[in-house]
Amino acid sequence: MKTTHFLCFAGAWASVAERMRKFVSKIGGQAVLEGVMMRGEKSVATAVRTPDGRIELETSRIQQEEKWWKKVPVLRGFLNFFYMLIIGSKVLTRSAEVYGEDVGAPSKFELWLAEKSKKSVMDIAIYIGVVLGVLFAIGLFVALPLGVVTLLEFIPGFAGIHYVWRNLIVSGVRLIVLLGYLLLVSLVPDIKRVFMYHGAEHKVITCFEQGEDLTVENARKMSRLHDRCGTSFLVITVFVSVIASAFLPTFDFVGNKMLSFLLRFASRLALLPVVAGVSYEVLKGLAKFDNAFVRVLKKPGLWFQKLTTREPDDGMLEVSLTAFKKVMEMDADESIPALRFHVKKDYRIVRAGVLADLKDSDEAEALADWIFVKVLGVERSLLPTVEFVEEEQAEQAAAYALRVKEGEPLQYALGETNFYGIDLKTDPRALIPRGDTEVLVEEALKCLRDGASALDICTGSGAIAIVLALKSGAAVTASDVSDDALALAAENILKTGAQVALVKSDLFESVEGTFDLITANPPYIPSAEVDRLDAFVKREPRLALDGGEDGLDYYRRIAATVDARLNKGGVLLLEIGAEQGDAVRALFDKIGKVEVIRDLEGHDRVVKVTKDV
Repeated sequence: MKTTHFLCFAGAWASVAERMRKFVSKIGGQAVLEGVMMRGEKSVATAVRTPDGRIELETSRIQQEEKWWKKVPVLRGFLNFFYMLIIGSKVLTRSAEVYGEDVGAPSKFELWLAEKSKKSVMDIAIYIGVVLGVLFAIGLFVALPLGVVTLLEFIPGFAGIHYVWRNLIVSGVRLIVLLGYLLLVSLVPDIKRVFMYHGAEHKVITCFEQGEDLTVENARKMSRLHDRCGTSFLVITVFVSVIASAFLPTFDFVGNKMLSFLLRFASRLALLPVVAGVSYEVLKGLAKFDNAFVRVLKKPGLWFQKLTTREPDDGMLEVSLTAFKKVMEMDADESIPALRFHVKKDYRIVRAGVLADLKDSDEAEALADWIFVKVLGVERSLLPTVEFVEEEQAEQAAAYALRVKEGEPLQYALGETNFYGIDLKTDPRALIPRGDTEVLVEEALKCLRDGASALDICTGSGAIAIVLALKSGAAVTASDVSDDALALAAENILKTGAQVALVKSDLFESVEGTFDLITANPPYIPSAEVDRLDAFVKREPRLALDGGEDGLDYYRRIAATVDARLNKGGVLLLEIGAEQGDAVRALFDKIGKVEVIRDLEGHDRVVKVTKDV
């Protein structure tokens, strides 16, 4: 019978406890500069009101990895506290970037900082601020109260006071310091507005927890105080520390007050993780229930919240509702993509960061120019007029610069290059088209007439063939022995709309017919010199660079068979190395008239062979 009575009593108590349990939203929040961050189970959303009145949204997904410590009481509270500190600092930084005002041209220090560290003053200030903030909090709420008690011990009769009273005095000083600090910061206009957004955050969450429709009108009627507020957490830590400190040694070294202070400080510093973890569990536990006893325990935290919250205006409630609804939407549908704030970066600072990565490259300024031409889509001549770039553009420019820093040719990093006014795709499958080759193209276009036939061997990316097809009325064929090169050439032909027939062939081996014009930019670097080339050039296919022992292997092979493929009066144009004119000329003397064409710098660049009629 007694067992039956006990079970009935236990069941009744459980039923009462369940009725007293409150509905608690799984979404929490934080006020930021001119906005609110809301964090759900699977996502985070931050809404910020911009200076021109728009609401900007930034969202992200929370990694759903199951951490073992999330199931360990106290430990989860301490680790979650630091996790939220990091998240909160990042969100504050982002909101400041969205709402930040134009402060004019960057200083020399800002440019120097960007070049040396690739960080803005704001980034560095946030890092320093977080560290200083933690140190300041430890000094204000741990060291200062202990220091007050240590000074009091110099008063006759106080040194022998019971340690329980000493701990209560320490906690009392903490509460006074916390109260004074909150009163002081609330005088700052920007902080007042943050406190108003803090109130907006609480009102929206309470509106949801009470089952009301999420509207500005309903949210306005809610209390700006909330059980799960961080302010309540701070107050709870004060009371928990009283209990926790009771288990610590008193460290009463009568003859050495400084040693007593240092040991007490160190012991309480070591106790902070436990205090934070227990306080987190207490805050969560109290938030789940609503009865007379629990309300008494919540009162101190709610009193202090009257200092850290202010009544928000409707615009602030709208911002908070926007963030809350977005988190609900993303938590319910994992396919919704993340959003980013529309943030502009100072071009000069971004460029300084890019140049920091390019500093070891030749012509770093020119490389930076071409990176920004690609990223911004403007002419190079207009770059000096650029003031701001989008954040995504800044990140893309930094990514390109990093790839160049790691040894990748700029054209491969950008994925394209401009050859003879035509944008072509470039990657490691083929040699990068260069301006030197445009000398050959200029001469080729002079030789072509409507209806003529042209063949480009060793075509690589297809650059020469594509220009000839687009700029003349000739029927153009292109060949290469490399499958990779032909695949890239095919992509460029499709990209440009050029009419070019592709053939896989080792020089003329698989090519059929004869032609009025044959062009080639064959490998012409001596084998021994390939390994001494610039690091960027060595990233290009060796097959397109290595011309054999003296660099003339391909010219000899071409000279041996080209006569049968060239129509009478036809022209052969070959790109050559800067000092190969005479050697290559000698190989083609028997075919017809041979000329060596120089580039603008006076170097041998093209051998032109005109077949006898």
